[in-house]
Amino acid sequence: MFIKILSAIESLNDKMFGLFDEYVNTLPLADFVKDAVCDSVHLIPFLFIIFVFIELFEVYFSHKLKNISNYSKKVGPLFGALLAALPQCGFSVIATPLYINRIITKGTLLAIYISTSDEAIPILLSYPEQVKVILPLLAVKIILGCSAGYLIDVLYPPKELIKADVQVEEEHDEGCCSHHLFPENAGEIILHPIKHTFSIFVMILIISLGLNYCFEAFGNELFNKILLNNSILQPILAAITGLIPNCAVSVLLTMLYISGVLSFASVVAGLSSGAGLGLIVLLKRNPDKKDTAQIIGLLLGISIIAGFIISIFH
Repeated sequence: MFIKILSAIESLNDKMFGLFDEYVNTLPLADFVKDAVCDSVHLIPFLFIIFVFIELFEVYFSHKLKNISNYSKKVGPLFGALLAALPQCGFSVIATPLYINRIITKGTLLAIYISTSDEAIPILLSYPEQVKVILPLLAVKIILGCSAGYLIDVLYPPKELIKADVQVEEEHDEGCCSHHLFPENAGEIILHPIKHTFSIFVMILIISLGLNYCFEAFGNELFNKILLNNSILQPILAAITGLIPNCAVSVLLTMLYISGVLSFASVVAGLSSGAGLGLIVLLKRNPDKKDTAQIIGLLLGISIIAGFIISIFH
């Protein structure tokens, strides 16, 4: 049903933005600017509808994650990986203080970090021709997050967990766009998708302008060479980039994949290391800096290894 909705929006888009495209093409702008503007504007209806659905998901499932202490550590990585795979932007933010307060294990935290994809899924959904890659991407990240989570808990046995509900501190209750993860009224459920649509639209427009300019100015060969296209080293570059705690990074990685510059293995590596705002919370609030460095190191290492393995078989 959701795919049918996207198809209907695509059909409506062609009619709605036909005149807009004609107008833009009459403006004294470079071709790469015209293409970027038209392509980005076409995504607005897709993004808004997708973010409304995501907001509803987040409102319901974020509360589930806050009660993860009700689940034993035996199913923590599985539960965390499955839940974090849902398109949203706040689960890593909620999970991090739960780990710091010894509510969840290190393996569960890493499973959540690896499985979450920030803005990748909404952007892929906005391009109907890319929908086919979503299930393989989610499946790989869930399997990777779950497997890595259990392995980490074996290698680093968790201390006794606290079996009690812990309220996430107020400052940790915010996701991207500084929105409250647990809205108190229906207005917020609509307001945040509007704000989020605008912010992601701006990111996509800026990245599209940059990519289009680079392709036009330097050509595909030089641009691909800079980004190590078709190189086994590309997953390393993508994974390191993914560590930057900003949703703009997941937008960039996804757009590079859609443009054909990043391989599937590299986008998996980059999105797996991208724990989003959760890493900021970890860096700020975890009193054990050695533990923080270990988590980041494990996250980066697992993502790179996964990228290498996928590049061999894909």
